[in-house]
Order: sequence, then C-alpha cells, then structure tokens
Amino acid sequence: MRCCTHSSNCMSSNQRVHMLASRGLVWGLQRGLWRGVSTTSHVRAAHSKDVSDGVIDCSIPQYNNRLDTPLPAVPFVRNPNPEQQKLREKEKGPWTNLTKEEKLAIYRLSHELTYAEMKRGSSEWKTVMGGIFIFIGLTGVVFWWQRLYVFGPSPHTCSDEWHEMQTQRMIDMRINPIDGLASQWDYEKKQWK
Repeated sequence: MRCCTHSSNCMSSNQRVHMLASRGLVWGLQRGLWRGVSTTSHVRAAHSKDVSDGVIDCSIPQYNNRLDTPLPAVPFVRNPNPEQQKLREKEKGPWTNLTKEEKLAIYRLSHELTYAEMKRGSSEWKTVMGGIFIFIGLTGVVFWWQRLYVFGPSPHTCSDEWHEMQTQRMIDMRINPIDGLASQWDYEKKQWK
C-alpha cells in the first residue's frame, strides 16, 4: 500500500475492487432488472395477449352490467354464432314477425342481464352472516379456553363476602355522608333508607 499526499487519490486496491463491485451491481440492476420491467417492448407484449390467456386488454371498451349505464359501449356477444347471425338479420326486418323468444334472444345478444335481474338481491348475505357467526363462535371458544387454562383463579377481593365487608367498612367510617354511600344508610335503624 502506498501513501500519497492527496486523500482523494489515496485508495487501496481492496477499496477499489469493492467500489467497482458495488458500481457493477448497481449498473447490472439498472440495466438488467429495471430495463426488463420498464421497456415498452414488455408492455407491448403484455397488451398483445389474448383474453383467453386471462389477460384483459383495458385499452378497449369492455362490457359490464351496471344500472347507471343502460347502454354499454359494446354488446354482450361480440362474436355471434351462425344462429345468432340469423337473428341479427331477422332483427333488421319488421319486429311484428318476431316471436317473444326471438326478441328476448336479440336482447340477450346486446345485454346479459335485465334491470330486474340486476336489481334482484343475492343470497350472499347468508354467507356473510355465516362467516360472522363462525368468527364469533371461534372467538367464544378462545375466550372459554383462556378462562379455563390461561387465567388464574379470581382474587378474593372479587367475592360477595368481600364486597359486603367493604361496604360495611365504608358505612362505619361514614365515607361521603352528604350525597354518597353513607347518606343512603340509616344509622339509627341500621338499614338502607
């Protein structure tokens, strides 16, 4: 190790290797890991996947059932089958020739649910209440177990005899005689007023 007069230039070889290693690690993380996450090619690859892969492309309009949006941006059935195509052609003609079932099928091509079906309640509240009662029951079991095995016996000051002795002592000492406990005791008859 050589010594130099300027402290900024005086660095051992171990310090240089350590500094280079830390810079290399930071550079590798910036170039490799961060670039792999943030490049537009990865973003493009993520958005080019099909819906069948489980990835939904949020850049195009989606169908959803909402009471506040009566006309969704896209129909419920985007790719109709041949039977549904025939219904679409029949829809262009007079509606008096259509049966009730065909009108309903045409409606179902554009909308999944009617307003009545969207407003209809579900039985989910039963599941929620069941979960709440199970949670309360398990909590009760834990408290019961703690009462039996964790907590010790109650102190003697919690017994009824102790409370009677404490009350009698407070009466004998005439504690708070104006509007407290001693004011409610009749000292001549030895009973509560």
